[in-house]
Amino acid sequence: MARKKPEELRSHRWYGVQDLRSFGHRSRTKQMGFGAEDYAGKPVIGIVNTWSEMNPCHAHFRTRAEEVKRGVWQAGGFPVELPAMSLGEPFMKPTTMLYRNLLAMEVEELLRSNPIDGCVLLGGCDKTTPAMIMGAASMNIPTIFVPAGPMLRGHWHGNTLGSGSDVWKYWAEKKVGNIDDKAWGEMEDGIARSFGTCMTMGTAATMMSAVEALGMCLPGASAIPAADSAHPRMATASGRRIVEMVWEGQKPSDVMTREAIENAVTVTMSLAGSTNAIVHLIAMAGRVGVKLDLDRFDQISRRTPLLANLRPSGKYLMEDFFYAGGLPAMMARIADLLHVNVRTVSGETLGQTLKGAQVFNDDVILPRDKPLAAEGGLAVLRGNLCPNGAVIKHAAAEKRLLVHEGPAIAFEDYNDMAARLDDPNLPVTKDSVLVLKNAGPLGGPGFPEWGMLPLPKKILEQGVRDMVRISDGRMSGTSYGACVLHVAPEAAIGGPLAFVRTGDIIAIDVPKRTLTLKVSDEELARRRAAWKPKEVIYPRGYGQMFAKHVTQADQGCDFDFLEGAARVPEPEIH
Repeated sequence: MARKKPEELRSHRWYGVQDLRSFGHRSRTKQMGFGAEDYAGKPVIGIVNTWSEMNPCHAHFRTRAEEVKRGVWQAGGFPVELPAMSLGEPFMKPTTMLYRNLLAMEVEELLRSNPIDGCVLLGGCDKTTPAMIMGAASMNIPTIFVPAGPMLRGHWHGNTLGSGSDVWKYWAEKKVGNIDDKAWGEMEDGIARSFGTCMTMGTAATMMSAVEALGMCLPGASAIPAADSAHPRMATASGRRIVEMVWEGQKPSDVMTREAIENAVTVTMSLAGSTNAIVHLIAMAGRVGVKLDLDRFDQISRRTPLLANLRPSGKYLMEDFFYAGGLPAMMARIADLLHVNVRTVSGETLGQTLKGAQVFNDDVILPRDKPLAAEGGLAVLRGNLCPNGAVIKHAAAEKRLLVHEGPAIAFEDYNDMAARLDDPNLPVTKDSVLVLKNAGPLGGPGFPEWGMLPLPKKILEQGVRDMVRISDGRMSGTSYGACVLHVAPEAAIGGPLAFVRTGDIIAIDVPKRTLTLKVSDEELARRRAAWKPKEVIYPRGYGQMFAKHVTQADQGCDFDFLEGAARVPEPEIH
């Protein structure tokens, strides 16, 4: 590949032309204390930083940005830091998913409107990863991703605690009196011990892993604990590498091919990754013009063994996964299922990056002949209740519920569920199917993580810890249980879920991939005729844009005007 010349850099249009406008660009750069020797003829590297004091997962990014800069300087580039919206999963309401596309737009326009030759993306908390990759892919300049990394393991009374997964587990026990307030407070003190993302195989870990499998970050980067000294070294190495990528001209479109995207899907399945990954990978693929449908996810899942023994589907946490060899070690065990000739941002093919990768703990990354499950951790369901599909993380559900039939307990929305769930008169049994409507992209609004419906107190008191639950919402990647999610079309636009009534019989058969509402077509037609759509609650602003343009779950929930690989012209510099 021919290397670029300095005058071919994108930033040359800002800095290298001898006119009045470039005089302004150079003088304002000198205003910040930089001399011509700092930037002249060098690649300008934008470090897009999603640090925020409302995002504890990214609390270390102030420091990491400096460490990336160190690498950029070492390689002869000119680093500039660009702050971007931080989608902090713990605090943002109603859901960070509402704002994923906003961050994607911001990243794209930050890079387009400034003299940036290549970019380093600092992300990791759930929606930041797909949003940043989506925006950078649409801009299509050399890009490398620096994952935030998982936090350290949690501890309580000699027990190892995992983000989310153990919160739901012990909250159920507290609800029925098995855990007191003192113990609950001690867990609160011990579950989040450092900066970094959730250390279970939740959405954050899943998406960081998927991006590594996609080839958009350095090999082995995704599992490094955020507090480990290897993490800043990785950040600096990423800074060095992006400068070379600019000279080489390697862009996201060169890396994010259909084959690379299928690698990300395969790895997600072998990890029993978050169900949210399906929505995000569809959207990411759409930005480079690759159509990824639900059936392809299911085909890949059926051929892929589940090898990662990680919560919520397994036993261990991300710190253990890193010590066991991390993602390169796991990918080496399924190399025959991957497209190993694809390019990665490392400058090598995926196959080259996997050479020498070893597993150091066969109980964390299982051998091919002793998988946690014979197929991947996620499944796609079809049927008259979900004509456009639904998903389930069946690896994290009780096996007795994977083929099940029972009467529905239908809730019209989250507030209806919260008001009635623990009513002693609710006609619920352990065989009931809990149904939550209006939790989708429009119904939520924003597609919130309400899909792991809590179990009724009287069911918990019977010792039951899992039931079939169905919604058009999402659930946290750290969640578990027989939760059917992303039902499409959603209830808010008149999908069949809108017409479910308490007492209707619902049948689920995960091995056969079916989800059936046992109500006649004639009765459903009568219910549809009497149905009134949910009123959209946003009268203005970004919320209104979201309501008008967001696509459904099976299409990735991107905005319809952002999909595709069409390029926006470079800005005029006058």
